[in-house]
Amino acid sequence: MEQAEQHKEAGEVFAAAVLALEGRDKARIEAVLELAEAEPESQRGLVSALGWVGREALKGTGLKLLNGGSAFLRRLGIAACAVQRVDPGEALDRALADEDSALRACALRAAGQLGRVDLLQGLLARLDDTDPACAFWAAWSAVRLGDRKAALQRLAVLALAESPFQPAAAELALRAMEGGQARELLGSQARNPKRRRAVIQAVGASGDPHYLPWLIKQMETVEVARVAGEAFAMITGADLAYEDLEGDWPEGFEAGPTEDPADEDVDLDLDEDLPWPEPELVQAWWQARAGQFEAGRRYLVGRPVVAAGCREVLLSGFQRQRRAAALELALMNPKAPLFETRAPGFRQQKLLAQGAEAA
Repeated sequence: MEQAEQHKEAGEVFAAAVLALEGRDKARIEAVLELAEAEPESQRGLVSALGWVGREALKGTGLKLLNGGSAFLRRLGIAACAVQRVDPGEALDRALADEDSALRACALRAAGQLGRVDLLQGLLARLDDTDPACAFWAAWSAVRLGDRKAALQRLAVLALAESPFQPAAAELALRAMEGGQARELLGSQARNPKRRRAVIQAVGASGDPHYLPWLIKQMETVEVARVAGEAFAMITGADLAYEDLEGDWPEGFEAGPTEDPADEDVDLDLDEDLPWPEPELVQAWWQARAGQFEAGRRYLVGRPVVAAGCREVLLSGFQRQRRAAALELALMNPKAPLFETRAPGFRQQKLLAQGAEAA
C-alpha cells in the first residue's frame, strides 16, 4: 500500500489489490478502491487484480461493488464479473442504460464478452450513443453476438479509420465478414498510404491467403514491414524468427522515442516486439508452400478456421494468435463467453481441459 500510494500506478495498485482481496481485508480493500478512484490511470491495475484472484476472494466484495452507490464502484463490479466470465444478471441490464458513460461502455463490452445474446436488441439501440466508446462497444458486442448488418457496418468503418478503436474493430470485423465483403472493404483502401497499416492489420484478421503476395511486397517498406510480417504469420503460421526468415534492423531507420530532447515525437514503437521480415526469404518460403493454401478460404496460423484448429491455437499459439483464436471461437458460438486469454495460466489450462472433455 505504501508503494501504491507513493507511485499511484497500475502495477503497484495491482499488487496491493491482489494482496488485499486474497487476504479478505476490508480496510485494505477500501483503501485500494479509494486510491484507484482518485487515480484513473491506475484503475486498469485494479481491474486486472479483480480478474487475477480466484472467485472465492471476491465473495462479498463483488456483490458490494455491483450494488455500489457510485458509478465507479458499479463499473468495477461489472468489470470484475466480465473478466471472471460471471454473468452479473440484472446489474448488467441496468448498467447498459446508466447515465455514466464509462459504466455504460463497460457494460456494453461485458455483454459481448459474456455471450448475453438476450441483450442484442439493447446493444443495437446503442449504436448511435453520443459517447464514442459506448457506440464502439455496442457495435463490437453486437457483432460478437451475431449481428451482421448495422453493427458490422459500423465496425467495418472503424476497422480502417483513424481511431483508437481501429485495431479492435479490424480484429473482429474482418473475422465476421464474408469473403466478398472483406475484399470489397480492403480493396477500397489498399492504395491509400495513410491507411496502409490499418489495411495490413485487417488483412491479417481476414485470414485470406489471396493477400499473401501483397503482404510480402509490403515488407519492402520499412515503416510497415514488421506489421506485414505479423499479418503474414497470423495467416500462414510461419515463425519468422525460428525459421530464419528475418533480417537486420534497417540502417538509418528510427522508431519510437529517441534520446534527442528536441525530438517532439514521443510515440512508442508499436511493432517493437515483432521481427524484421526479409522479403526474399519470406517469398521463397511462400513459393514452397503456396499449394497448401486455398485462396478465398480463411486460415489462422496455417490452419483452416474451424473449431478444432482454433482450440489447437489456444493450446500452443503465441498470445496474440491465441487472442485471435478466442475471437474466432466466440463468433462460432455467440452464446458462449469469450475465452479469456489474459487469465492466470492454470485457470486457462483448466478451462481448455474441460472444453476438450466436452468436445
